[in-house]
Amino acid sequence: MHSQPDWPPVPGALRPSPFPHPVLHALHGLARALLFPAYWALDQLLGCWAPRVRPTCLDGLRLAVWAGAAVLLLVVLGLPLALPGLLLWLPLQAWRRPFCYQPPPPGWAPPAPWRPPAEPARCFGFLSANLCLLPDGLARFSNLQHTQRRADVAGALLLAGLRSSPSRYGATGCSPPEPGAPCGVLTAALPEGLDFVCLQEVFDLRAARPLVSRLAPNLGPVLHDVGTFGLQPGPHLKVLGSGLLLASRYPLLRAAFRAFPQARREDALASKGLLSAQAQVGILNGRRIVGFLHCTHLHAPSGDGHLRCQQLTQLLNWAEQFEAESRPSDETVAFSVLLGDLNFDNCCRSDAREQEHPLFSRFRDPCRLDTRREQPWALGTMLRTSRLRHSVACSPEMLRRALEQEEGRHRYLAGPPHGGPRAKPWRGRRLDYITYRGVPSGPLSPEAEQVTFSTALAGLTDHLAVGLRLRVSMHVGTGNSREARGKMGAEAKREPGGPQRREQDD
Repeated sequence: MHSQPDWPPVPGALRPSPFPHPVLHALHGLARALLFPAYWALDQLLGCWAPRVRPTCLDGLRLAVWAGAAVLLLVVLGLPLALPGLLLWLPLQAWRRPFCYQPPPPGWAPPAPWRPPAEPARCFGFLSANLCLLPDGLARFSNLQHTQRRADVAGALLLAGLRSSPSRYGATGCSPPEPGAPCGVLTAALPEGLDFVCLQEVFDLRAARPLVSRLAPNLGPVLHDVGTFGLQPGPHLKVLGSGLLLASRYPLLRAAFRAFPQARREDALASKGLLSAQAQVGILNGRRIVGFLHCTHLHAPSGDGHLRCQQLTQLLNWAEQFEAESRPSDETVAFSVLLGDLNFDNCCRSDAREQEHPLFSRFRDPCRLDTRREQPWALGTMLRTSRLRHSVACSPEMLRRALEQEEGRHRYLAGPPHGGPRAKPWRGRRLDYITYRGVPSGPLSPEAEQVTFSTALAGLTDHLAVGLRLRVSMHVGTGNSREARGKMGAEAKREPGGPQRREQDD
């Protein structure tokens, strides 16, 4: 007999402060306060260099005045405060854990634990979104501005999506050829039933606050301010974090972050890497059922495919290590999901190295049929930065309608890097991935039900959000035949409270 695990479990390894002592935490806050005037002034100066659409003489005069004021602030206030702030901030990084943990408020109640076989299957919803919440000066180079304002609106949209259950979808041509095949939809709303939210490029800490303050009370625990800062091997001075933020509707048991040792050009300032977390989602025979989340954002410059391949190899090894260290022999794994912005697609020949990486033999990509072969409903997720201010690109519904057409995809989705040839028909560059796997010898089997491409964040970022609905079920006999999965899906649909499938569009 096994004693029943507590629900919700106590996350013993996770504590709110990234520092082991309150004094260190307070000193770190003081150091950041001293560094902020210089950070703000440099950010404003950088924004003055960003390209403008149809600049006028008056715009040039305003920029000159603004740049002069920023230089004055930097010299008079920023630099004198920045030196002691930097001398205090740098040594503190040796004690800092590479993420902050925001626990849910008192009274938070996670979903009821999944208890198979009484509940034969359960669906889990995942969302990956690159919000481009860079410091405002850097964001202007992507034709975006007002980072804190965009973060506040994005947080409100995420909160509204969590509180509602949208049911109206537009299809991207999904017509599953056989039971158990995944389906893709294009929607102007956020996908329903979200359990795990992974955000990328939440670099600006002021922008992270409204996201954390909304997600923690309404979804669950949040990992944020992720990264290893200060002087790192290379040598590199890391002044920006990884930009990763992970929120979960289920209790988190353990988390870890590993930074990529290689970095070049603009990515050298950021601490990109792999954020791994273990969540408990249920109980089976008195033992925990757990799921693993691996969130990442790979190297961005398009010409550095060899660097991205190295990072893919490293994150696979780190994911294996984290899962081996986190899972006792008496726990059952429901899923392992790797998601984020990988900065390469599966169609452009310039990304051939990354497309053939062993990642895709270890994790299943539901949008991918083979190297340079996509599902007919798969859609690019990178928008053309030059058109982000257009009225269509700022409206979720109008952008959704545009992307249903070939002409709209050519107009609003980013083209191949370096102006290479476009595939026909053009579906865009899919840089944002949600991949998954199960344990072959385990009693539970995950299967992709639906992939969602969402324009809900139109006007706020240069990416589409991507959702995945993953159905995890008990093995039936041999368990892996599509016929068995289709039968189980039909049975679950008939059960009261079972997962509801979207009706196929004509």
